[in-house]
Amino acid sequence: MYMAFKHLHLLMVVLSVSLLFIRFGMMLKSSALLNNKLIRIAPHVVDTLLILSAVALMLIINQYPFTNSWLTEKFIALLAYIALAVMALKGRTLAIRWLCFLGALGWLGLMVRVALNKQPVFLPL
Repeated sequence: MYMAFKHLHLLMVVLSVSLLFIRFGMMLKSSALLNNKLIRIAPHVVDTLLILSAVALMLIINQYPFTNSWLTEKFIALLAYIALAVMALKGRTLAIRWLCFLGALGWLGLMVRVALNKQPVFLPL
């Protein structure tokens, strides 16, 4: 069961990040496709499945945010990633959007590092 949820989770991570890149590129080009119903709904479906698979994995391995420091750090990084990704797509100026996009990728990198090592970078063990 663990491997099935892990693979689902990793697939949703790839889809979620891919959709961010696609939507950011469309925003830069002022593409009318951003108003497409599928483009608007797909990220929410993917992100919901991503979070549900993360919850399933936490339950399977019996490790939780605010109990295990590596998951706490990953959760905080997720919140920062979400906030910056939203600002990357909706920020007031192009410069702000680019800074937020790059910042979101930085937080994503931290989440990947913490997930692979199960060791927090900023929080004490």
